[in-house]
Amino acid sequence: MFTIGDFARYGRVSPRMLRHYDAIGLLRPDRTDPATGYRLYGAAQLARLNRIIALKDLGFTLQQVGAVLDEQVGPEELRGMLRLRRAELAEAAAAATARLARVEARLRSIESEGHMPADDVVIKTVPAVRVAELTGTAASYQPEDIGPVIGPLYERLFPLLEGAGVRPTGPGIARYADEPGGDGIVVHAGVTVSGPVGAVGETGVRVVELPAFEAAAIVHRGAMDDVLPAAHTLARWLEANGYRSTGYAREVNLECPPDREQWVTELQEPVAKV
Repeated sequence: MFTIGDFARYGRVSPRMLRHYDAIGLLRPDRTDPATGYRLYGAAQLARLNRIIALKDLGFTLQQVGAVLDEQVGPEELRGMLRLRRAELAEAAAAATARLARVEARLRSIESEGHMPADDVVIKTVPAVRVAELTGTAASYQPEDIGPVIGPLYERLFPLLEGAGVRPTGPGIARYADEPGGDGIVVHAGVTVSGPVGAVGETGVRVVELPAFEAAAIVHRGAMDDVLPAAHTLARWLEANGYRSTGYAREVNLECPPDREQWVTELQEPVAKV
């Protein structure tokens, strides 16, 4: 028999944790000394302790662990619990990866402060263009809010156009506007087409004519999650060269290979001379 201290040492847990497991009925000592009240454990109980630790590491609650160990959960239900836990972990990993990308983008933006290569920005007249687009609403103009909205819009847009017999004739163009009332951003996910202005059948897609405008343009290379340094470079250039922004920048997708790190996007911000 092992004292609670020895059993805890062999099981790589704390005596406090063993006392908690005893209190909730998850792992009771083999016997308790009637004279001293000391808990005593048998070597065979290490197997149950190991299973408790393993199931906890998978993210199960102690209540779920107890149900599994006491065979209150059948094989099919256990498989379902494991599949659900796998999905939760995958979602958490994806969220952590996205958060890491945003942190790295912020770091690059901070590190680029004070560095403003003038030849990165050009002033040009953007001609009028006709686009077929779907719209949605994002909480803000930050990449972490825009991405989850604009990605699904584009995933819907191209199959709808193909089904309607409308062929893109140029690059994708994303544009933004303030939501009426100021609660969020209207996201327009579009692609250049030559069809007539108006609705495309019953698809929810609309073809609109975007007017020509004067723009300050900069090319961003990489995923759009990392666009902040380019946007900040553009803002500093405008201030240094006597321009002011008159709206949100358009994003023109010049190259969109499967690897998002290889994307090439031109930011076209409407401007006026101060």
